[in-house]
Amino acid sequence: MSRIGKLPVEIPKGVKVTFVDSVLSVKGPNGELSRTIMPCVTLQISETSLEVTRNDENTSSRAAHGLTRTLVNNMVTGVTKGFQTNLEINGVGYRAEVKGKDLVLSLGYSHPVIFQIPDGISIDVEKMTKVSVKGYDKEMVGQTAAKIRSFRGPEPYKGKGIKYADETILRKAGKTGKK
Repeated sequence: MSRIGKLPVEIPKGVKVTFVDSVLSVKGPNGELSRTIMPCVTLQISETSLEVTRNDENTSSRAAHGLTRTLVNNMVTGVTKGFQTNLEINGVGYRAEVKGKDLVLSLGYSHPVIFQIPDGISIDVEKMTKVSVKGYDKEMVGQTAAKIRSFRGPEPYKGKGIKYADETILRKAGKTGKK
């Protein structure tokens, strides 16, 4: 039995969970999420918890057991608390600002990079070098943060670029002069 899959998902008050025709819908104060559940697992929903069980002992069923439980837990956490990813911008003249529904990044190119903020995601910019991506869908928050980071990834010599706040960049020594 999967150590992760056998744990029940606690359903807090104010969250409504429905499971109809292999589609799980979770509705809470932050929003509503839905996901198609694989047919090799079964969900048992009670008033305060949700349990995921697998139908057989196939390798694919065993793999889907823990994955499904984690995805359901992320849905419940997202509609109650939400998720946040922090990014840092390093470099002379590198900055970010939010203009309406767009994130405008100055990253050393000859033009500003304009990123349209997707629905369900909010972006806050502090001190023009700290960007926080917030939302209730964990996949969307991670994908948005990765897309912003891809505009100018951190380089190993001076550390210029966009990096995650908890990311460590391994620095390289530059070329040395001959004597």
